[in-house]
Amino acid sequence: MDPYAQQKDRGGKQKHPTPRPLCVSLFDCGVFAHRALCWHDQETTGGRLFTVFINPGRSTKQEVQDWNCCAASIGYAAAASCRVWPCLSARNIALSEEHLPGQEIVATCAACWLSTREAAERLAEDRSLFAEADEALAESGLTLKNETPIKHMAEVLIEDIGFDTIGAKVKKPLEGIKIAGYVGCQTNRPFGIAGESYENPKYLDKLVETLGGESVPDYERKVQCCGGALAFSEPAKSQEMVKGIIEAAYDHGADMIVTPCPVCQMNVEVYQDDINATYGTKFKLPVVYYSTLMSVAYGRSAKDAALNGQVIPAKQLEELAGK
Repeated sequence: MDPYAQQKDRGGKQKHPTPRPLCVSLFDCGVFAHRALCWHDQETTGGRLFTVFINPGRSTKQEVQDWNCCAASIGYAAAASCRVWPCLSARNIALSEEHLPGQEIVATCAACWLSTREAAERLAEDRSLFAEADEALAESGLTLKNETPIKHMAEVLIEDIGFDTIGAKVKKPLEGIKIAGYVGCQTNRPFGIAGESYENPKYLDKLVETLGGESVPDYERKVQCCGGALAFSEPAKSQEMVKGIIEAAYDHGADMIVTPCPVCQMNVEVYQDDINATYGTKFKLPVVYYSTLMSVAYGRSAKDAALNGQVIPAKQLEELAGK
């Protein structure tokens, strides 16, 4: 069954209306999940699979055992893997459907979200692939229904919670901070946020403004790939791509960059010294995860906002968090 059959197209209204309280199965294979959750949960997720109940003023979670990697990395490999990685994502879907029926699956990592979402659609469209996955899962006592929508956390924030609710909880507006919203490629194509442009999505700009900061709506590199997949195999090419992303932010007078993708956050931040050595630049631009902005704006401490994890300190956020 296609979990998206009843959704509107990209230009339509909310894709999948969600009743309250909002219940989701949340997973993230990476080590970046703490930043993704710190706005409502001070505990690190440690790369585990959780159920999070997002209610006004509180959240609870229940771990789902024995999740596996989403297989995004082998999805980029040879064509022979094209029938393997959907089966790995299918296992996470089946685990969620068995242990947490009726809950949407939400990933904080763009690669995990894209891999799982694409796998769900391929399984819905290819009955032979679905049969292979279901047969493999049956060996471990699992049954795949593939009826659960897959969302990125940004979709939950924007489409289900909404800017008004997000803005109502702001205690320390990000006044005087100009922030370039770097959406990246994976959270924008081929799925993205309902109603948003592929070339110039505005939701991250709107989030910055909702939190009291100044956005850069005409930031021309906001959907360019950061070259994360090339960071180790072809670092020179990856760093050239990052250079353009940072230069464009500087050109617009941005104080920092914010992104909803943990790989983009890492890639654009940690290689600035290498880029400076190669190109003679003097980049020192903080790159933060969107939940870090939310944590500071919501009155959390610098530690709770994970600002101590920045390679390039976001000093303006540190000062605001310390007030």
